[in-house]
Amino acid sequence: MAGASLGQTIGPAVVLMGAAVVAVPLFRRLGLGSVLGYFAAGVLVGPSVFGLFTDAEAILHFSELGVVMFLFVIGLELRPPKLWAMRGQIFGLGLVQVAGAIAALTVTGAMIFGFSWPVAFVAGAGFVLSSTAVIMSVLQDRGEISSAEGQRSVAILLFEDLMIVPLLAIVAFMSPLSSGQSGWSEALMALGALLALLAVSRWGLNPFFALLARARTREVLTAGALLVVLGAALLMDAAGLSMAMGAFLAGVMLSSSSYRHQIESDVEPFRGLLMGLFFLAVGMSLDLSIVAAEWPLLLAMLAAFTVAKGIVVYVVARLFGSANGQALHRTSMFLQGGEFAFVLYAAATSGGVIDGRENALFATVVILSMAVTPLLMIAADRLLRSEASMDGVDIAEGLKGRILVIGFGRFGQIASQLLLSKGVELSVIDNDPDRIRDAARWGFKVFFGDGTRLDALRQSGAGEADAMMVCIDDPKAAVQIVELAKHEFPQLKLLVRSYDRGHALELIHAGVDYQIRETVESAYLMGAQGLRAIGYAEVDVEEASEDIRQRDAERLSEQVQGSVMSGRDRLHLQPVPEPLSGAAASH
Repeated sequence: MAGASLGQTIGPAVVLMGAAVVAVPLFRRLGLGSVLGYFAAGVLVGPSVFGLFTDAEAILHFSELGVVMFLFVIGLELRPPKLWAMRGQIFGLGLVQVAGAIAALTVTGAMIFGFSWPVAFVAGAGFVLSSTAVIMSVLQDRGEISSAEGQRSVAILLFEDLMIVPLLAIVAFMSPLSSGQSGWSEALMALGALLALLAVSRWGLNPFFALLARARTREVLTAGALLVVLGAALLMDAAGLSMAMGAFLAGVMLSSSSYRHQIESDVEPFRGLLMGLFFLAVGMSLDLSIVAAEWPLLLAMLAAFTVAKGIVVYVVARLFGSANGQALHRTSMFLQGGEFAFVLYAAATSGGVIDGRENALFATVVILSMAVTPLLMIAADRLLRSEASMDGVDIAEGLKGRILVIGFGRFGQIASQLLLSKGVELSVIDNDPDRIRDAARWGFKVFFGDGTRLDALRQSGAGEADAMMVCIDDPKAAVQIVELAKHEFPQLKLLVRSYDRGHALELIHAGVDYQIRETVESAYLMGAQGLRAIGYAEVDVEEASEDIRQRDAERLSEQVQGSVMSGRDRLHLQPVPEPLSGAAASH
């Protein structure tokens, strides 16, 4: 019996992983993105096609933990002063976009499709709540979260998450089955939960992790990190708020902690796995029988809601100072409804504001919008690329340099100087037309090319070059280039700029010939200059520098063989070492 029970548990997991392993690489190779691949895999294994899973809702609820952990990791990157500086965007830009879109979608539902005004309001309000999972995944994949435009998108998403509370209260007031008094109690409960979470995060988390760090056991720190994420999410869920909001706030409060990097590395594997499961579950939730029976109405609603929301997002973006290309990019991301729409529709159904058929229709429109968003973004990207001026920019084609340099930013410019001083023939590519034109002003010939694309590498001479220097500042893209080069151009020696120690370990495991952390040499020089500034002799400075270089190399070697926490005994620590135990891995 135990064996059968275990098989029944493992079997569904194997099916889900198998579907994802087949669909996601296929869709990425077709240029459609991983999110759409997960959706397609979910539809196939869900109740509408092969019927391997019949309870998609239960899987969807569990997989929302992926969104929770994703928002926690994002919160770790936003320190409280930075978040406070965004308050104008959150409650200005976010409020205007949400209010305008709700109004436009409500009018669309009532005037075009004949819904009553309460039903049209619920349909529009749900569609306004964009998918945090989809948009944040896109921003992270493109490395845009820390950009100004990315921060505006994050601000809007935060406001939309906050809006779930007043929207649920409004639905409670609208309900013919309720006196409407519960809305106030729910709002007060949500406010109390927010204050409690902020208090615990502000005064309790750092001492908590300091206590765990003294155990010197990584598993305990991992358990502590998961406890914080899930505890914050559970508190917010009990108070009627989104679980993702609770996890985000906990991450923000921990962003200044010396344990931030350790916590992030512990949560990351769970986050990635559960995010994929969430997209699979959304695909499973698509009821193809409803699509078959109501497809004219569904397609009309999808088109009308998408256009109405898109117009509002674009107009608001332009009003708040975004350029045309930025406004179109943001519009393409926010066209869809999101996971919190299901919560709002379920509350409206239980309250008698909408009926079961309307709930199914609105939820299906949201799922379809999430599925087509990657396609709309691809179309928008191609449109924006065609708008970008390529004047004075030559596409890489038939290059023959001995060394191929990818990326001509501040790092690549300096690294290329040594090679040029010896007359080495270089092929230099970059994917930023403005940077290429700027380099031409100084006399450098840089070609346009995307190093993550096989055709661009071939045209850049990767097949004949002796070595490739990857000088870009995108860690994910750097690993992608390395994996592509190792497979297609085995003769190349790969010299790669790494972002931090974790990225360096990833590159070493990928098989690069040489990697260097982008700040390590300047940090060594700064430390040496510090010793000179307080009077140490040159022989002592050189001895200390050599010692640190050797210790760092030995520690890196141990980490390659072990884990990121290996080699801690190589570090020079202060008398009280606890604060370094969580942060040292990022140095």
